[in-house]
Amino acid sequence: MKQMTNQITSATPEESQALAEATSEAMWARDRAAQAMGMRILGIKPGYAKIEMAVRGDMVNGHHICHGGMIFTLADAAFAYACNSYNKNTVALACNIDFLAPAKEGEILQAEAVEQSQSGRTGVYDVSVRNGEGKAIALFRGKSYRIQGEVISGLTQADESH
Repeated sequence: MKQMTNQITSATPEESQALAEATSEAMWARDRAAQAMGMRILGIKPGYAKIEMAVRGDMVNGHHICHGGMIFTLADAAFAYACNSYNKNTVALACNIDFLAPAKEGEILQAEAVEQSQSGRTGVYDVSVRNGEGKAIALFRGKSYRIQGEVISGLTQADESH
């Protein structure tokens, strides 16, 4: 794995895919928020992630529709997994969301994050959130900023310090 993390630009597609999968597994092991919300990773590739979440009764607001913060969190999670898929620690620099339609209790929502641009330490990712029928629920755009460190080695160091 160490060889792959240091040679991302010269990695084969298979090595890049393996790194993206290993990174998502490492992140997921610590992602208690996504786990608590019942999210599930459906797909991961370099610069891409697809995550789903069922809208539970404790996720609806006073209008009996899914709370916007829950939809935002789903989109943000897909964004996080997509922009960290290169095993380089990456955080949100800015993000915004447009809510297009309500989501209802019992619906399964899917957030699909796609890298639009990556240059230097910054990237731009678009995330679409859709319900089971494919209806657009929200559009999210996230801007990422790469910080020091690697996801996998950072988790190893955190484990060793406990």
